[in-house]
Amino acid sequence: MPRTLIKDLHVLTLDDNGTLLEGADLGIDEGRILYVGSVPETFAPDETIDGHNKAAMPGLVNAHCHSPMTFERGWAEDLPFDRWLNEKIWVQESVLTSDDVYWGAALAACEMIRSGTVMYNDKYFYMDRVAEVVRQSGMKAALTWTVFGQESDEAFTGRDLDGTAAWIRDMAAEAHPRLRTYLGPHSPYICPPTFIERVVSLAHELGQGIHLHLAESEAQVANSLDRHGQRPVALMDLLGVFDAPGGCVAAHCLAIDEEDIAILAAKGVHVPHCPITYMKLAMPFPTLEARLAAGVDVCLGTDGPASNSDMDLFATLRQTALSDKYQGRNPELIAGDQALRLATRRGALGFEGQGSLQPGEPADLILLDLDQPHLHPLHSLVANLVHSAKGSDVTDVMVDGTWLMRDRGLLTLDEDRILYEAERHAQAMVGRGMKQVREYSA
Repeated sequence: MPRTLIKDLHVLTLDDNGTLLEGADLGIDEGRILYVGSVPETFAPDETIDGHNKAAMPGLVNAHCHSPMTFERGWAEDLPFDRWLNEKIWVQESVLTSDDVYWGAALAACEMIRSGTVMYNDKYFYMDRVAEVVRQSGMKAALTWTVFGQESDEAFTGRDLDGTAAWIRDMAAEAHPRLRTYLGPHSPYICPPTFIERVVSLAHELGQGIHLHLAESEAQVANSLDRHGQRPVALMDLLGVFDAPGGCVAAHCLAIDEEDIAILAAKGVHVPHCPITYMKLAMPFPTLEARLAAGVDVCLGTDGPASNSDMDLFATLRQTALSDKYQGRNPELIAGDQALRLATRRGALGFEGQGSLQPGEPADLILLDLDQPHLHPLHSLVANLVHSAKGSDVTDVMVDGTWLMRDRGLLTLDEDRILYEAERHAQAMVGRGMKQVREYSA
């Protein structure tokens, strides 16, 4: 692994003090950051890079996505959530194949690397194929094989719960340093309590966490109260989901009250926030103010490209700041570098040292080209990165000291072939005989 020196940078460390450096150097060796700011003359790099007019910051972390759903980009438009699932998503997925998942995930990996994401938390089907993409791409990922607790699971998701447990055991035996796993019940509105209890039992047996969708609407809350006498968050707490030994990722949590927030905070639940999906599907969502004040571990995700339409986390973090300010009628919400922290440090799901540029931490970083009209003048690097930067401004991406992209050229993935195969497979997929495989009714 080469020793790398990057010179003359603007550096946003995102350390506890929010340190900003100008004209700074970074020294990297053995996959870790050795020096930030000044590098001693005794440091002998194998590679020296001119960072003039570039900004270095921690790589972004996509805390909740469905990366193979690149194949459904533009497929399910202008529909409310229930029709979006019933008429499009759970119809198209009836003909999904393992190869479709591989090429869809590979397409997403190209998009994520190009827009500065170094790690992602993915929840979908045929996750053995997504793991192939992670190994090839050089990214880090936590993977969740989604199951619905239905007889059709193996036919339409590749494995049932026992099958996903076997895959998790195989992954644990491999012990790949850039891969983590979660157990993946879809949600309490699809999976019955008895199935959730089985998942919790397996989580303790395997030492795993749980990643699910939770409390996405007031209708789901009302139905949970009617069926189980508990709100979704309280029900998952009662069933032990939040006590899984590997933690819990509860995506969305849009319809929660003060008691729900207290539970999520006390149990250390990671709660990914995906505002572009909510706005596109016209799903009501609150500001983050109450949950952040209570100490809930809010992090940011793109969700799937079938709803968000892209996987650019810079767009998500900007939308997070704007939507909170607007909905709260308070321009001081999500101020300063907070949106950047939600997309980096708060999104660190199981990987040591993620989210800051400090000596001793993994060298997971991105460089952005500041020599762009929309990034001038440079009154505030933080403000420009939150409100002006785009994923396309990213020029270089490094994970564990290895370059995944240099000068906007992907180094670990064959992008031309991926574009060809993804388009070919996606078009073939929608030509197969599709049918609805399950029904959403909150």
